[in-house]
Amino acid sequence: MRDGMERLFIRGMTWGWGSKRGDYRTEAAADSMRRLKETGSEWIALSFWTWQETVHSTQIPFDYGYTVTDRDIEAAVREARQNGLKICLKPVVNSHDGIWRAHIGFPEEESGGPSYWDRWFESYTNFLVHYAELAEELGCEMFCVGCEMLKTESQTARWTNTIARVREVYSGPLIYNANHGKEEGVAWFDQVDVIGTSAYYPVGSVPGDTEENMIAKWLPVREKMERLHRKFNKPVVFMEIGCRSAHGCATMPWDYMHRGLPYDEEEQANFYSSVLKVFWDQPWFGGFFWWDWSVNLYPLSEAKTNRGFDIYGKRAGEILTEWYTSR
Repeated sequence: MRDGMERLFIRGMTWGWGSKRGDYRTEAAADSMRRLKETGSEWIALSFWTWQETVHSTQIPFDYGYTVTDRDIEAAVREARQNGLKICLKPVVNSHDGIWRAHIGFPEEESGGPSYWDRWFESYTNFLVHYAELAEELGCEMFCVGCEMLKTESQTARWTNTIARVREVYSGPLIYNANHGKEEGVAWFDQVDVIGTSAYYPVGSVPGDTEENMIAKWLPVREKMERLHRKFNKPVVFMEIGCRSAHGCATMPWDYMHRGLPYDEEEQANFYSSVLKVFWDQPWFGGFFWWDWSVNLYPLSEAKTNRGFDIYGKRAGEILTEWYTSR
C-alpha cells in the first residue's frame, strides 16, 4: 500500500462475472447481493468483461449488445453500498476467439510505424482510463488494472505508462491480478499498491484429498508469497481463488470445463478451510476475493447438486461465513 495506509485485509468475493447488459439491474441480482452479504463479506470485486476480436487484435471495442454498461455498474455499486460492501472495480478484456487472455500478445517489434504493442496498449489504456474515471466518480475503494495477462507482463515500460495514466484519473489503491505460479514475472509490481494473483494452486494431490494434505501444499505457496511481499513491500491479495464443488476440483482449482465430475462439497470445503488456516493471520497478507458468487443464484434446494464455484448453501459457504464473521 502507499505510505501511511493502514493494513489491508479483504473479506471479499467476486460478483458480477458472466453478466451481460442489464443483468445487474434485476431483483435476482439484488437478492444475490444480499445473500452474499450474509456470508460476512465486506468487499466485492465487481468483475466484467468486454472482448477484443482475437488474441492478436490491437483494438478493444465496446460491445454495446453484451457488455454491462456504465449505468449497470452504477446500479451494482449502489446495491453494494446499500449492503455495506466496498468495491474493487475489475474490468477485464477477453478474446472473442475463445483463447485465454493470457495469450494476448505480439512480436516484439515491426519495422516502421507504431508497433503492435504500442497500438494495443493505447487501446487498452483508453479502456482502463474509462473505467478508472467511473471508479473515481462512484467512489470505488480499489481498481484492478489487469487480470492474468501473462504475455503482456514483460512490457514493463508500457505497463508503467498505462498505470500512470490511470493514476491521473483515479485516486484510490491499484491492484494487478497475476496468475498462480507466474507472479515473479511481473517486474512492475512496484507501480501498483497491492499485489494480486489468481491463487488457483493445485493443492489436492488426488481427488477427495484431505485438508491436512492441502495445508502441506499451501505452506510453500505461502513462503513464495511472502518473498514477493518482501521484494516489493506490498500486501498480497488473492484477487481470485476458489474451486468447484466437484470431485477432483482441488487438483485443478481453475477448471470449469469438466462437467461430468461428480458432486463433492467436502473437497471444495477442504480447499477453503486449508487456505484460510494457512494465510489468515499472516501480517503481510491482504485477504481474499473468492471466485465467485453468481448474479443469478440457483435455488437453495439445488445447492447439493450444483457443481460450480458458488458456495451458496454448501459446506464451503458455512466455513467461509464462520471465518468472515467470527475473526
